[in-house]
Order: sequence, then structure tokens, then C-alpha cells
Amino acid sequence: MKNFCLLLDAVSTSAYSSPAKSLGDPGITPLSPSHIVKDSDADVAVEQLFLVVVAIDFGTTSSGYAYSFTKEPECIHVMRRWEGGDPGVSTQKTPTTILLTPERKFHSFGYAARDFYHDLDPNESKHWLYFEKFKMKLHTTGNLTMETDLTAANGKKVKALEIFAYALQFFKEQALKELSDQAGSDFENSEVRWVITVPAIWKQPAKQFMRQAAYKAGMATPENPEQLIIALEPEAASIYCRKLRLHQMIDLSSRAPVNGYSPSDTTGTGFTQAKEHVRRNRQSRTFLVENVIGEIWSELEEGDRYIVVDSGGGTVDMTVHQIRLPEGHLKELYKATGGPYGSLGVDYEFEKLLCKIFGEDFIEQFKIKRPAAWVDLMIAFESRKRAAAPDRTNPLNITLPFSFIDYYKKFRGHSVEHALRKSNVDFVKWSSQGMLRMSPDAMNALFKPTIDQIVQHLSDVFDKPEVTSVKFLFLVGGFAESPLLQQAVQSAFGSRCRVIIPQDVGLTILKGAVLFGLDPAVIKVRRSPLTYGVGVLNRFVEGKHPPEKLLIKDGTRWCTDVFDKFISADQSVALGETVTRSYTPAKPSQLVIVINIYSSEQENVSFITESGVKKCGTLRLDLTGTDASVPNRREIKTLMQFGDTEIKAIAIDVATSKSVKVGIDFLNY
Repeated sequence: MKNFCLLLDAVSTSAYSSPAKSLGDPGITPLSPSHIVKDSDADVAVEQLFLVVVAIDFGTTSSGYAYSFTKEPECIHVMRRWEGGDPGVSTQKTPTTILLTPERKFHSFGYAARDFYHDLDPNESKHWLYFEKFKMKLHTTGNLTMETDLTAANGKKVKALEIFAYALQFFKEQALKELSDQAGSDFENSEVRWVITVPAIWKQPAKQFMRQAAYKAGMATPENPEQLIIALEPEAASIYCRKLRLHQMIDLSSRAPVNGYSPSDTTGTGFTQAKEHVRRNRQSRTFLVENVIGEIWSELEEGDRYIVVDSGGGTVDMTVHQIRLPEGHLKELYKATGGPYGSLGVDYEFEKLLCKIFGEDFIEQFKIKRPAAWVDLMIAFESRKRAAAPDRTNPLNITLPFSFIDYYKKFRGHSVEHALRKSNVDFVKWSSQGMLRMSPDAMNALFKPTIDQIVQHLSDVFDKPEVTSVKFLFLVGGFAESPLLQQAVQSAFGSRCRVIIPQDVGLTILKGAVLFGLDPAVIKVRRSPLTYGVGVLNRFVEGKHPPEKLLIKDGTRWCTDVFDKFISADQSVALGETVTRSYTPAKPSQLVIVINIYSSEQENVSFITESGVKKCGTLRLDLTGTDASVPNRREIKTLMQFGDTEIKAIAIDVATSKSVKVGIDFLNY
């Protein structure tokens, strides 16, 4: 262990023991002189190198991409449809499903993966690795690392990083192929700025994991990180909602809930004739966005507040924004909140219902022995789930795959029909056509736990002082197409604010992410979700510091484990605002400084040993390749940015004004 000093509050003598290792000369390539900290003018030049912005909405249940050429930012093109689709499900995205061969090589993605897997012989399908709804693993894994595994439908495990990289590589190739076809020549990856969307409630490790997967997929490199931007889903939706025209949204305050949208409505009709040629037809994949602020904002005044609720397949997360005129920049008023309350919750309730009728032991066995048939059953449920509505009176029929009926008879020795009669679940009947017949009340009951959680969470947010006098609530994301969710949100909050749903609600985040890629500085102020800091030694003060924290070193009395706070939970932080600290190596030969970063959900933290304070990452300063002929006492000035979608850092050797290689790591610490 090597000691090094932390220069804090101009106390140049303060020392702090840390796992900083003196690596001698590990042969790291020296940094070239071009690694000078860029000034803002240099950044502008970098921006203009990208010809196109491609955003990927990597969803729990479905995914897609959209793009816009930087010379035509008012035109957003949604990806071309490829084969596949489900009866009763209208979508411009593709299912987030991936299939690997028995040799663990990438085979297919989306509908192609699902259909191929479904058509395999049951004995053969056991060897193939099929993954679906795997994005939630990044949210639910407490100690996410590069080694975290995902489990395929057949029970086999594969590294999560590989699966995510395969999926992103698939979208990268699809997008580049479409761009090349359109341009008539090969489109280079270097000409693209990529944007990947993630839930706002994801913690730093999950965001960093997504970035690492994108690097593995060849979208960007650690040397050129600016080519990839991580966008927060509700923020992207918020950016798009600012552009809405009145005919592009449904105001629940004045209209009955609408289930989804009709493809013919996606482009709208209120644009000027001059732009008519951009739309080839009513189902054009090109969306025009006004470069002025949309009509809904004409009702907003400086300082008005609104809330965006992004309800997807896995998570629901929400953000509260305030408008800043005249440019329409956005300021976050309350840290992003939410939880695992996506539409998957309805699928889990359906699975619980099946367990109640047919027995948990059978359902578990069926999923393992007939994984493709289980996928079929859930697809059948999905289309019926989308037909659920508050005023529905006729029953919903769900087709049971033949292998379900057959396997159940072998497993139990009696029929599915017998199980239904015996189960006492009176609102689910067996129809002679081989279907489960559910009453509308039974279907609505499957939605209730998830919708109740969303409404409860929203109520808690509305009770916060920062969220008073909200004018609008924008309900976006795939789950927002559900009339049951629309009605619940409208009846709970319609008296407090206007509830608005963009018409192409499932594409809102995708289109907003493209706009964010074109102008990442549109959100000027964010709130930090956690308190971040490092552990330091401070001079011991009698009466202020606890005696058990006293450390006497070379005759000086120190207080150990002091939490040096960089930023507090829910603190406002402006884009580009930096927190500065200076660090000094313990001796001139030390080439690496590693500092532990700690976080807490509490705003006020005094010591890193307090409950709720967790080590969450490391700050690593690499001094190799810097000029060793500098004074003995080197000062490395570190500037950290907390106002972006990811935490970033730069470091400068004060004596030479040269940039020092710095990394913040939340995954491998």
C-alpha cells in the first residue's frame, strides 16, 4: 500500500491511505501531446464530423432505431420494418429477443430469432440459447460486473456483456445497411453518432455496462467516447414532447382513452404543403419535427413544470422538468424516480394464475421442457393483454399451444379442462376450441397490482414540494398504450394536471433520443440521484470528531474515514459544472493513484463507515507518460462532472498543464 496526499481546503499536509499502487513502469504507452483538454471551440468542430445521429431504444420487450441527418435535423426517420409481426400487435419496433446457436454464436434477433426458435424440433431447440426480456437483469442485479451472467430459456448461462454486445451489433449493422442503401454507397461507422437509451433510474454501473457493450459491438471506442451518448428514457421523451403539435397527441382530460395508435395517424396532417414531398405516403417512416417549440408549449410560461412518466415493459421511471424560455431548455426539478413496474408485471400475474390452475410444479417443468411452446403461449397472451380495456364486456380468448395440452395430460394424467373445473378459478373457463376464456374482470385483475404501484409511486412524487403546480403529465412508453393504465392515471391525477399521450406513444423515446443526439445540451440542469464523495483524513477536532476515529501519525492527530462530499442527493447540477479536487502522489515514482468513490441515498453524510454508505467505484489517475522532471510535490487537479447522463472526469498536471489519463469505474472496482 502506498500513501498519497489529498489537498483539500488548502491543507497541503493532509495524507490519506488508499489502495493506490505504485506500479513502477508497467510499460503503458505514453500519452501523445494531443491529449490536451479540449476547449469548447474544439468540441464544436468534433460535433460537425458526424453526418447522422442514430438512436437505439433498447427496450425490455421491444427495441428499434431511428436516425436523422445532421443537415436535416427536422426529419426523423424510423427504421424500416423487417419481416415478422404478431396478430393483434401493431408496432414499428421488433421484440428484444436473441437466439444463439448451440455453439453460442449469434444467430438472429427479434421476430427472426423468435420464429426460428419456435420452428425448431423440441429436441433440437433444447440446445439453442434463446433470450428475452433480459434488459431487466441490469436493473435488478445489485453487484453488476462485466462477469454477470444471463440465463437462456433452456437454463444455460452466457455472459450478459456478450448478449448485449450482440444485440447492439445487430442494430449497428441494420442501421449502417439502411444508411448505405439510402446513400447509395457504404456508410462508415465513424460518420455516425450513436445514442443508446437507458432508464433514468438505472445506477452508474448499468450505464457503464451499456457503454462497454457498445464498445464491444464496435460502435465507439474508449479513445473516442464522444461518439456514443447514453440518453435517459424519460428525458428523451420530454425533449420530443416539447415539439408536439395538437393533432399529434391525445388529451385524456377531454377524450376517451385510445388504445395505441393507427399507423395512418403516425405522421399527422398539419404540416405545411412545402414539406409534403418528404412524406411518400400516409405510412411514411419519416417524422417531421418543428424546429420551433410545439403548440402545447405555447400554453407554457417561463418556469412552468411538467412530469414525464415513461412506462415500458420492465421499468416505469419519471422525471419532473421545468421549461426555460426562450430557447425551451429544460431543467430537472426532482431526481428521477421509478421502479420495476413495467408491463412485465402483468405477464407475471398471468403466470401466477396459470400456476394456480395447473400447479407451479407443472408450469416450471413445462418452461424447461417445452421452452418454445412457453414463448408461444406468452405471445398469445400479449395480443390479448393489448385488447384489455376498462369498458370491455366480451371475454378474451387465449389459445393454449397443443404441446401444453398434451404435456399436461402426460404430466398429470388428466385433461386441461379437468384442471380448470377443479381449480375454483371461476373467471377463467375452457372453450371447446382449445382456448382459455378469460372474463374482462379477470384480465383487468392481472393489471391491477402493476397499475396500483405506478399510481402509488406517482402520488408520492406529486406530494414532493418541488412537484407542486405541475401543468402537464405526459404518459409515454409502450405500456402507455394500455387504456387501463390511461384511465387509472387520468382518474388519479386528472384533477391536478392535464394528462397527455403522444399519438405514436411507443416511438416517443426513440424520436426524442435522436433529438437529444442532435443537441445534447438541451437539458441544462439535472439532479444528482445519489450523494457521492471520497474518504479522507482531516485534522482531528476535539468535541467534533468521535474519539474512535482518532489516528496519530508522525505526532499529528487525524480523524479517519471522513466523507469528503462531491455532490448531494437531489442537488441541482448544471451541465458542464465541475467539482474540483487536487491529489498528490505519495512519492515521485508513483505512477497510479486509485481513489475509492462512495455513495449514499442520504443527503448528509459525515463518515464513509455510516450505514447506507457504499463503495461504488474508483477514480484512477494514470501518471505514466507524464513529465517526471516536474517538482517533487506534484499536484494533479481532477475535475468531475455530475450534470451529464454519465459521471465524467478530466485531470490536469498543474505544473505542466498537461492532461492526465483519468478513469471513473463503477463496474470493476
